[in-house]
Amino acid sequence: MNPELSPEPVNQPGPVASSASAASVAAGAVAKSEPVLRPAMWAVGAVAVLALLTVALLWQKVAGMQEQLARQSAEAQSQSSEARALAKQAVSLAQDAAARAAVLDSRLSEVALQRSQLDELMQSMSRSRDENLVVDIEAALRLAQQQAQLTGSVEPLLAALKSADQRIVRAAQPRLALLQRAIARDIDRVKSSAVSDTPTLLIKLDELVHLADELVLANAVAPARQIEKNLVAPPQAPVSWWQSGAQLVLGEARNLVRVSRIETPEAALLSPEQSFFLRENLKLKLLNARLGLLARQIESARSDLADAEGMLKKYFQANARKTQTAAALLQQVQTQMRTLQLPRIDDTLAVLTTAAAGR
Repeated sequence: MNPELSPEPVNQPGPVASSASAASVAAGAVAKSEPVLRPAMWAVGAVAVLALLTVALLWQKVAGMQEQLARQSAEAQSQSSEARALAKQAVSLAQDAAARAAVLDSRLSEVALQRSQLDELMQSMSRSRDENLVVDIEAALRLAQQQAQLTGSVEPLLAALKSADQRIVRAAQPRLALLQRAIARDIDRVKSSAVSDTPTLLIKLDELVHLADELVLANAVAPARQIEKNLVAPPQAPVSWWQSGAQLVLGEARNLVRVSRIETPEAALLSPEQSFFLRENLKLKLLNARLGLLARQIESARSDLADAEGMLKKYFQANARKTQTAAALLQQVQTQMRTLQLPRIDDTLAVLTTAAAGR
């Protein structure tokens, strides 16, 4: 309290006097402090009103916040329930998808296994077909080679090579490309080779066999006219009548005595019986050469022809027309037999052997 408002100390004689004085003092103090407390009370009231307004506003805001929170909580709860439902649905869908994926994986593995088995089966069938094709081609080519050796013609071999090439083209297998190239090389080699005609050689040998009975021996004692018919007469100039008459007289005289020169004594010592066996031996040599030619024994046939040529030069008249014809035929046969070697198809057979072995 203000010191100015405080009462001065008074000496109080007794209780009654002191109480009265105290009341009077309090009343005076109140009367003095009333003008000072009124503005404070107004200020306190204003502050209280402001506080109430503030509290009211805060309460209203809090109530709004609570309401908003309640709505958000309800929405969150509904969304949460929906999310749980969706999650359950997603889980069920995921489980279904996983089950379907497992089924699909199992089916895919089965399909892959079947595909691999089918591929292996197709490859096995393809390999088996290729192997059968290779075996058939090899058998056909070897048979054609034997036919070519028997006939002496390259036509069977060439036809077999062309047929094999067409079969490979129809098969359309890349692994047979090497075989196709080898066949093409052998076809070119067979086409470019020059081979003698065996049937023509056989015909010439048959002619030689028929001529063996008509050949004139070196020691023949036939009449001079018959011998002169077989001899090759040199070209002569035209003669007059008296020259032809003189030749006729000289020819008749020669029939009386005939002198001939024989280079080999063996031919002069042949008897008529031995001349028969000589002709038969010559025929046997020619027939053996013919058989050797048919059997493709070229060396043996050449040896027999050489023996026949030696017999022809040794025991028969070299200047006789039949002998010269036989010698010419024999020379032609020997010349043509040098080109009787048939071309080989070693490249194709080697590739076929490799393909059949599976390497």
